[in-house]
Amino acid sequence: MVSKLVLGYPDLDKKDYDWIQAIRGKYDDRYFKVVKPHFTIVFPVFECETESFCNHIKNTISRTDKINFSLRATTIVKDSFSDYTDVFLVPDKGNSDIIKLHDKLYEGILKKDLRLDIPFIPHIGIAGSLDAEEMKKVSNNLNNQNFEINGEITTLDIVEFKYPKIKTIEKISLV
Repeated sequence: MVSKLVLGYPDLDKKDYDWIQAIRGKYDDRYFKVVKPHFTIVFPVFECETESFCNHIKNTISRTDKINFSLRATTIVKDSFSDYTDVFLVPDKGNSDIIKLHDKLYEGILKKDLRLDIPFIPHIGIAGSLDAEEMKKVSNNLNNQNFEINGEITTLDIVEFKYPKIKTIEKISLV
């Protein structure tokens, strides 16, 4: 089944991108080869016509500013759709801007698609496993490194997703 999503692929320094990819290559067997590091802004939507979806996204974000963020910590989260536990890089700076953008996009025609039973945590997913204890160890190890990754979301991609393929329908620049 094909779904539509909105992803924010962050602009990162090469060393930070490579660091994230090294972790994902080791611990993210589900999505490492499917999608680049990203923030999911709108989660899979199945029952909205593509043109309407794209128009809603473009109209809603037409005057949205770029989002600067800093990632300084990870957290573990039980996946809502599987038995996996995931490790997320979560932003300190930029967190509220990403939440506000997410909430704004779920107004109008996407209001019915908002999952109120799942908390929205802005994040870049970097690991996942059926072994929650292993993911806690990965998260603790990363947090002990006192890393800081600064970046910016300058565009949003409207994508179609049918595992394992993601196809960008449209890329929208933020102001």
